[in-house]
Amino acid sequence: MSSESAKLKLGLPKGSLQEATFSLFARAGFTMKVDSRSYQPTVNDSEIEPILLRPQEIPKYLESGVIDAGLTGLDWIEDTGADVQLVTKLQYSKATNRVIRIVLAVAQDSDIQSVKDLEGKRIATEYQGIAADYLSRNGVKAEVDFSWGACEVKVGTVADAIIVNTETGNSLRAHNLRIVEEILQSTTQFVCSKAAWSDSWKREKIESLEILLTGAMNAARLVGLKMNVPKAKEEAILNLLSFIDSPTISPLRNSEWVAVEVILDESKVRSLIPKLKREGATGLVEYPLNKVIY
Repeated sequence: MSSESAKLKLGLPKGSLQEATFSLFARAGFTMKVDSRSYQPTVNDSEIEPILLRPQEIPKYLESGVIDAGLTGLDWIEDTGADVQLVTKLQYSKATNRVIRIVLAVAQDSDIQSVKDLEGKRIATEYQGIAADYLSRNGVKAEVDFSWGACEVKVGTVADAIIVNTETGNSLRAHNLRIVEEILQSTTQFVCSKAAWSDSWKREKIESLEILLTGAMNAARLVGLKMNVPKAKEEAILNLLSFIDSPTISPLRNSEWVAVEVILDESKVRSLIPKLKREGATGLVEYPLNKVIY
């Protein structure tokens, strides 16, 4: 395959993950745009041909070779049973960076306390494959109805229980539902077809994407911090820093001072900066990072 004509067909999740996915690619250096009426985004890389697909569809399109690589949830890979190649896990989601939980949920006042109590009951879910496997593993026979989302409103009317994904649990609580059991934890997966993984050009392109996307994920929780430090306080100030890698220490024109630069977890910087200032650090500058690659 000549590099001039080579294309990597990349499936991107349409729907709730779309905005977060485009943001991740932007931090990795890829600007994606899409018309509201189109499933064909544009990207500033002539070697990538992106297409928007429902996350549920991506595993099967990969398995059949319709697309080369894509981002989808572990839940949909498990639900479809598709044979795909894992490239890397990318733990991000529509609201937080928590894992997505696939759970069995019922009304607060339901007498269902475990999977065994589902015998002869009716379950509404998008996850027919996961539901069937879950029931089979537990030796339970129940009716499984496919639901096009909005499962929560079906409890107590057309279903005794639901199997759904939840990130924060807010929707379940809002509908007065409780979780009976957790079935699966899911994160976003960067996956590809077995054929693409065997193609040298496509594999190199996929691995390059993995490096950049992972770097962008790493950077999302980190910041850079630089400061000037009096040599007399250098050891005390370094002891305050829980840095990711060894700090960079450079001499200044004033031989009594050094410049220190570190990469830190963003969540720690707010409480750290006042302590550094009190210890004598000055010229403190915090700055965002686009990619951190180990």
